[in-house]
Amino acid sequence: MTARRHGPPNWWYGDGAPPVGARLVSGVYGVVIGIRRHLYRSGLLRSRPAGVPVVVIGNLVAGGSGKTPLTIAVVEHLRAEGWNPGVATRGYGRARPAEALWVDATTDPAIGGDEPVLVAYRTGAKVRADRDRTAAARALAAAGCDVVVCDDGLQHYALQRDVEIEVIDGRRRYGNGHVLPAGPLREPVERGTRCDFRVVNLPPGDASDGQTGFGEWPMRLSGDSALPMLGGRPQPLTNFVGQRVHAVAGIGDPERFFSMLRDLGIAVVPHAFSDHHHYVADDFQFGSDLPLLMTEKDAVKCAAFAGARYFKVPVRAELPEAFWVALLDRIGTHGVVAP
Repeated sequence: MTARRHGPPNWWYGDGAPPVGARLVSGVYGVVIGIRRHLYRSGLLRSRPAGVPVVVIGNLVAGGSGKTPLTIAVVEHLRAEGWNPGVATRGYGRARPAEALWVDATTDPAIGGDEPVLVAYRTGAKVRADRDRTAAARALAAAGCDVVVCDDGLQHYALQRDVEIEVIDGRRRYGNGHVLPAGPLREPVERGTRCDFRVVNLPPGDASDGQTGFGEWPMRLSGDSALPMLGGRPQPLTNFVGQRVHAVAGIGDPERFFSMLRDLGIAVVPHAFSDHHHYVADDFQFGSDLPLLMTEKDAVKCAAFAGARYFKVPVRAELPEAFWVALLDRIGTHGVVAP
């Protein structure tokens, strides 16, 4: 049995025309975001500084595009260069979203949010979840962080930022090019041209940089091991080649995870859930005891009922070395002295 997924409307990334009602609302939405953007650019609404450098990693479309893996990679590279980075996040889908809180690897994902818990687990960095990202960034600075990385928040103009990174899904791009709800865009496509970096998350199996345009940086999400969720030695994903497995993904684009496994020669029985799905044990009654592979983002919410056949598959964001050199240089051009 394949889980039902509540995904985006089929006209966002398909050939169908958006309904008339959606187009009308989209027109109003476009006017509103244009006015808001103008108010900030003219200074009538003011962005507030955090007191330390701020790097915002976001996207223009609703849904996932690879922001969190890139956030993890940026934090790791900054730390390797001597910085003490902290992560500011809204923590989408968490209970009591109006409350600000510190998130670490032991925080209940229902309280802290699946992505904040994953970032804390993978990086060990201080993570602050707050829908007011300016307050989150200032809390991180007060806690000793000398640079703040925002996981999402490209449209949160109230926070002053030094570097903007747009992440683009290389397979789906901008869909039909319309703003919400007629299309997937939170802001018009041209907004991306004002970002300092545009990173394209290439589809699994793409062997070339042919899907990146001028001024875009290629990123690949690479995974080569499966970690038993009850503990034990990691297994190479190649151990599952030729086997049938249940593959579980509750992310923005589950097909990306399934394709990564299929490209390795693994026979995938796909189970796609909605992004940020709150799992219960009954979700995994698939009728057979095949090995079960899931993303790390899903795994942080399943630890309480994971069995011996449950594995999580971590991925890492791989970008050209020149990207990291350019990123550090860009931070420096904003008057920031490296530690």
